[in-house]
Amino acid sequence: MKNLLKIIALFSFLVLLNSCNDSSKKNKDFTTLFEKSKGTETPVYKDVISYYKDLSSAYSEISLFSFGQTDSGEPLHLVVYNQEEIYNVNEIKNSPKNRILINNGIHPGESDGIDASMLLIRDIVQNDSLKEKYKNTIICVIPVYNVGGALHRNSHTRANQNGPKEYGFRGNARNYDLNRDFIKQDSKNAATFAEIFHTVDPDVFIDNHVSNGADYQYAITHLFTQHDKLGGKLGAFIETKMRPSLENSLLKKGISITPYVNVWGNTPEAGWAQFFDSPRYSTGYTTLFHTLGLMVETHMLKPYKTRVDQTYELLFSALDFTEENSQKIKGLRKNAIDEILGSKTYPIAFKIDKENSTELQFKGFEGEYIDSKVTTGKRLFYDRTKPYTKTVKYFNNFVATKEITIPKAYVLPKGWHKIIDRLENNNITFTRFKKDTTIAVEVNHVDRFDTRKMAYEGHYLHYNTTVLKSTENVLFKKGDLYIPTNQNGIRYLLETLEAEATDSFFNWNFFDTVLQQKEGYSAYVFEDLAEEFLIKNPLIKKEFEEKLNSDQNFAKNPRAQLRFVYQKTPHYEKAYLRLPVFKIY
Repeated sequence: MKNLLKIIALFSFLVLLNSCNDSSKKNKDFTTLFEKSKGTETPVYKDVISYYKDLSSAYSEISLFSFGQTDSGEPLHLVVYNQEEIYNVNEIKNSPKNRILINNGIHPGESDGIDASMLLIRDIVQNDSLKEKYKNTIICVIPVYNVGGALHRNSHTRANQNGPKEYGFRGNARNYDLNRDFIKQDSKNAATFAEIFHTVDPDVFIDNHVSNGADYQYAITHLFTQHDKLGGKLGAFIETKMRPSLENSLLKKGISITPYVNVWGNTPEAGWAQFFDSPRYSTGYTTLFHTLGLMVETHMLKPYKTRVDQTYELLFSALDFTEENSQKIKGLRKNAIDEILGSKTYPIAFKIDKENSTELQFKGFEGEYIDSKVTTGKRLFYDRTKPYTKTVKYFNNFVATKEITIPKAYVLPKGWHKIIDRLENNNITFTRFKKDTTIAVEVNHVDRFDTRKMAYEGHYLHYNTTVLKSTENVLFKKGDLYIPTNQNGIRYLLETLEAEATDSFFNWNFFDTVLQQKEGYSAYVFEDLAEEFLIKNPLIKKEFEEKLNSDQNFAKNPRAQLRFVYQKTPHYEKAYLRLPVFKIY
């Protein structure tokens, strides 16, 4: 009996000790540096991560996971709030709950989202009514995406920005702008982001930024993914339901918001076009997988505290909208693949619809060009003593300028390892040929393209690309990839493997080796072969003679003539200008 009483006493003591420890953890001061500094400072990277570690230790509803690696050598972290504790990241994607992914610090000088998210997670987990309100939502936060840029801390690189006192640098550890890297994934950051993104499979994605471009009264603007590009019912939903709902929600909180003011070196009165977020950008990438994407752009000229406070309120409005429209969003995402396949074609290039604009009641400041006190020219000056509300045109509608027929599958030869790595990073399903196989496929040859004269994010980007199409019987080797389009990543495949798409793998230089001819001929040797070839191929000889008679420049250029014949012979290499992406219909 005495032993039993001792055991009971010991057990009671341990329970009391754990209870005290738990109580002391929850009584820990979770006031942020942003709050302590009265909205003038943002914490250094290690303190951000320590803050979330402490929160996860104190509250079972919060979990902190680390993924992969970034170019800085540090991992990416993911903070997860869920009313029930999450032990394994796979529980996130498998949950029927709403899933929201918030990305912060992609440009660490734009730290508003870093502080707003720290406040958001803390305030939810410490408030029983908020925990009950969001019991059907899993909130996932990347505390700082650009770790290398966050470690490059300074007070000077954001020349136009009104606070905080210190902040990170835009470029990452290898000087990449990570908001141009989502589709090409040159950085370890982007590859790890893809792992996080596909682990979460968010219904809604929010990326927090700060920007300028012009001066106006708003402290916060929004940049939803372009709805015509998103297309279908998802595109209509984000434009006619999600955008106005968030605007109205913020207005009820006394916060005016407007679409991202895409104006540079001019004043907004003339109107502006919606920013077109191709897949190199975060929301352009995430919507390839049927996620509703929103980029927040606060105005860098406004006080830091105001910017963080309004970002915080927008995050709550987004949570509320997702809760209220949960079933609708999940239904639209579930049906997106069938909707795309059902349309048979897919748009890969767009232009602004200049005949179809939206009118905004825009709150700006009068702007004029006055004499510069620094240079001999004029400078743009916004007079904040002269606010106005004017009707302006917002060109938020785009029309497709090029469409492709959606193939049943793509075939990619096994040697293109960088492409295969990216397909695997993005959960693309494919099989490999078990033996050498000949298939009738559409073959694309590069016809024309332009190339940037200056380096852009580590590449000399191609654009205005066009291809020539033909049907051929091609022998594929054992191990080559067969990639069906009927899968969740259908948009990703169409946007990367179609050379004419804005952010295709071809345009990002992944296939540049096909642009160089590897074999050739010596004219003095080939003359004899050309003569013999024309004798044996009278139809080609006739074509050659007709071109001599009809094209004066050709008739005066013996080198061009010999090359014409060479290109008709079996000696001309098939790989030259032929894209290693083949289509099966």
